Amino acid sequence: MTKRAASLMIQGTSSSVGKSVLAAAFCRIFYQEGYLVSPFKAQNMALNSFVTLAGGEMGRAQVVQAQAAGREPDVLMNPVLLKPSGQASSQVVILGKPQGNLSALRYHGEYQQKTWPVVRSSLARLQQENEILIIEGAGSPAEVNLKQNDIVNMRVALEIEAPVLLAADIDRGGALASVVGTLELLEPEERVLVKGIILNKFRGDLTLLQPALDFLEHKTGIPVVGVVPYFTDFRIPEEDSVALDMESGTQESTAGQLDIAVIRLPYISNFTDFDALKDEADVTVRYVNKVSELGQPDLIILPGSKNTLGDLQFLHQSGLGPVLQEWWHNSKPIIGICGGYQMMGLVVRDPQHTESDLEEIPGLGILPLETEFSPVKYTVQTQGIVVGNGAFFNRCSGSEVCGYEIHMGRSVASSQNQPLFSLHAENRNYPDGLQAKNAFGTYLHGIFDNDPLRQALLEWLWERRGQKRSVHQSVSQTALREQAFNRLADLVRQNVDLAKIRAMMKLDQK
Repeated sequence: MTKRAASLMIQGTSSSVGKSVLAAAFCRIFYQEGYLVSPFKAQNMALNSFVTLAGGEMGRAQVVQAQAAGREPDVLMNPVLLKPSGQASSQVVILGKPQGNLSALRYHGEYQQKTWPVVRSSLARLQQENEILIIEGAGSPAEVNLKQNDIVNMRVALEIEAPVLLAADIDRGGALASVVGTLELLEPEERVLVKGIILNKFRGDLTLLQPALDFLEHKTGIPVVGVVPYFTDFRIPEEDSVALDMESGTQESTAGQLDIAVIRLPYISNFTDFDALKDEADVTVRYVNKVSELGQPDLIILPGSKNTLGDLQFLHQSGLGPVLQEWWHNSKPIIGICGGYQMMGLVVRDPQHTESDLEEIPGLGILPLETEFSPVKYTVQTQGIVVGNGAFFNRCSGSEVCGYEIHMGRSVASSQNQPLFSLHAENRNYPDGLQAKNAFGTYLHGIFDNDPLRQALLEWLWERRGQKRSVHQSVSQTALREQAFNRLADLVRQNVDLAKIRAMMKLDQK
């Protein structure tokens, strides 16, 4: 008989209850205990994605969980990825490769069932190759309108008889009712798999909550195995743009902080690009989608997009486009990444309607660049060196950079300009990035994770203010990430009953 990995599945009463973070916590806890651990989420819907070493695209949440488990991310950990690209439409990515765009009706009606064999085979391989699987559900298992074609919640749990922890966000209110209601809507064979309840994001005195815990256990017959506190003193990357709601607005930085404004595009993607900037003590990062919210930041960033032409149209129609053009004419700093880089060019064309019904939109005219889309998506991890020599680049010239590219457009510079980076990937060397005055663009996601470049940028921005940066050394992103995972593991370990969880996973029998 083939030995199979022990498993634990985290499902939620709704979206945004903290399933991804709890899964990362258990990945780190069991990794610290010496187990070979892998995360798994059958189907993810997110605009934050990542490129693996093999060039496959997968959801960022499972990348974070893989890092917490000390593993290299693999598309088996997230075999189905949906990337919203329009109203009720998503690009479908299977085992890291795009399959085209489908409407929600078509996907849930027929296509989703075709992906179940892929989910089963991915799950089976991970079971064979690991000692523990930490599995994340999506949304709620009680969404009766979607249940018939479910491939991510109880169908996965039933497939491998995984014990389920049901998580609820007690900070938002109604947690007790949502737990009881979710359980009531499960089928008997599904409910029996729910072995414990976790209340997440708790603030306050636990003794005042005890009557509620007693009620839940009495009402459901299922033990509350943990109450995890709300935390703000460290950060785990968020899964999707719901998190941006907490960071949008017009607030200005303090006198001791740089003010960095990220344009919140309707189809913003890969906003984890800016986590490294948020981690700096002398930086405030805020997201804006109106001219009235922009203010006078030290730097404006145009982020990546899953619908570049649609988001470029939004810039023109919202008035943000002319403001950015004026900003550039006044030599104020702008950085564009991937889709934002394309928008800063002269024109963006999509003759085959790869991303939307739009065929051609004038760019912002900031960079001498023309972009044309094609159905072939370029996904690669890459590395190289800084070769730019203007603004802050001369401070980090020659330093190494690494990151990843995810784009369907090909951009061509319309004039001879010095690139910002010399990159290497897939046995070829190539230039990347352009500069015009104090505007810069690149296809490289994760660019601010490179410590020397980020430090050079922040020092330059402070000098533009006429001040010297008081922070002498930027924090190491690798060290900060490891510290956050360890603190998360400690927090969860201290507030859940691990003995009960190990017992439900039958770890003592392995």
